[in-house]
Amino acid sequence: MKKLLLTLVGAGALLGAMTATAGPEEDRKAMIQYFKGKFPNVKFEDYVHGALALDADAKAQYDSIMEFPPYVEVIDKGKKMWETPFKNGKKYADCFPNGGKNVAAMYPMFDDKKGQVVIFEDALNDCRVANGEEAYKIDDAKTMGILLSYARGLSDGAKANVKVNGPAALAAYEDGKKTFYARAGQLNFSCANCHQLSAGVRLRSELLSPALGHTTHWPVFRGGDNLVTLQVRYKGCHNSVRHVPDAPGSTRYKNLEYFESYMSNGLPMQASVFRK
Repeated sequence: MKKLLLTLVGAGALLGAMTATAGPEEDRKAMIQYFKGKFPNVKFEDYVHGALALDADAKAQYDSIMEFPPYVEVIDKGKKMWETPFKNGKKYADCFPNGGKNVAAMYPMFDDKKGQVVIFEDALNDCRVANGEEAYKIDDAKTMGILLSYARGLSDGAKANVKVNGPAALAAYEDGKKTFYARAGQLNFSCANCHQLSAGVRLRSELLSPALGHTTHWPVFRGGDNLVTLQVRYKGCHNSVRHVPDAPGSTRYKNLEYFESYMSNGLPMQASVFRK
């Protein structure tokens, strides 16, 4: 009972700090302090590993698998897609600063001209369309997913650096924050219920992952070569709580990724990793 009360007090302190009047940076610092209190032995940079940061045995198994990942062929396909010229002769690298290296660490970003959050998938599709190609479906694992597996990997090691500048960007951030804390579905759960308040709690055979670092490592390969992107995972989470989900790439899910990505600023990117 005492442990439960302390948990609730800690969660209450975070929710109190992350009010509507607090800015994004105040929110981020409050999130870090919350998890520092909840898991004092976990280093900040280790949150990139999700729930693995809370389980030494599982992390050791993960490290072993990552020595020879079972999905290297998928990433190789993504590399081939990245390097294959469009019909006009240009490549994806021509669309991004530094040839795309370390670029994913800055996404999502708010595009003032579009008046909305742009996730990295959008940027890749904008590149395709600008070069006379058709856009990929955001949730198509065999096209966009494979491309992401390589393209996001070009930013491995770069620290997440998402910006929230201006009133329109702040409104999108706040909308994502609202989604993170709003209860939904027949189970009446929010993202925060599982990944903040109950982070580290075992659900069936798995530990619930902390929200800190959530956005740094996508796409993931579950159980081998089953590729899952973050936007598709958001849909899956809503299905799990029996809530009618949005389509991946919806405004709500983009804004949620915007909020969560800002919370993970300062953490190193590590795309295309193994998860159960």
